[in-house]
Amino acid sequence: MVRLSQAEGNAFMFKSTSTSLILLGSLSVIVGIISFAWPGVTVYALVLLFAVYAFIDAGLEAMRAFSSRTAGPVFGHLLLGLIGLAAGVVAVVWPGPTALVLVLVIGIWAVVGGIVEFANGFRSGEAAGLRAMFILTGLIAVAFGVLLFARPDVGAITLALLFGLFSLIYGISRITLGVHLHQLRRQRGSAQSPSALRTAT
Repeated sequence: MVRLSQAEGNAFMFKSTSTSLILLGSLSVIVGIISFAWPGVTVYALVLLFAVYAFIDAGLEAMRAFSSRTAGPVFGHLLLGLIGLAAGVVAVVWPGPTALVLVLVIGIWAVVGGIVEFANGFRSGEAAGLRAMFILTGLIAVAFGVLLFARPDVGAITLALLFGLFSLIYGISRITLGVHLHQLRRQRGSAQSPSALRTAT
């Protein structure tokens, strides 16, 4: 019975994590499309768009944190959630936001979040494919943040295009990772069910 409960707990963990990753990836793709399709976007519109994205991202990271069963992933996802929450709050409450302020906020958010994702790729117990995806998405986020720091004088339209491109790439990688986790959950579930059933009986 203990092994059966543990297998069910692992299945729930993988399902929750894969669902949150797919939701986050889908949100990123939608934000990317909006950023590209929005003609004559203003700084205020970008602030609202980024803030909404950051708040939802923070909630989904919290969902991933509480579906984890070990302290390391919980801390990492909670940290990512707090980073997204802080970035969204700063973007909204900053008086008279300018393109430069938004570039700095998004740049810090991307670099810090990317470093945490990169570190997640070196966790023990993860499959090689999952670790590679964590490392890849972390590098993408860090590269995006560094690019913004190197060109902080970009205008609102250029920033929207850069943020849109990043959101599309990041979103596709999140969806891919979520689907991979879902497939891994099904494989582990089918492999564990016979042995768990024998143990329970």
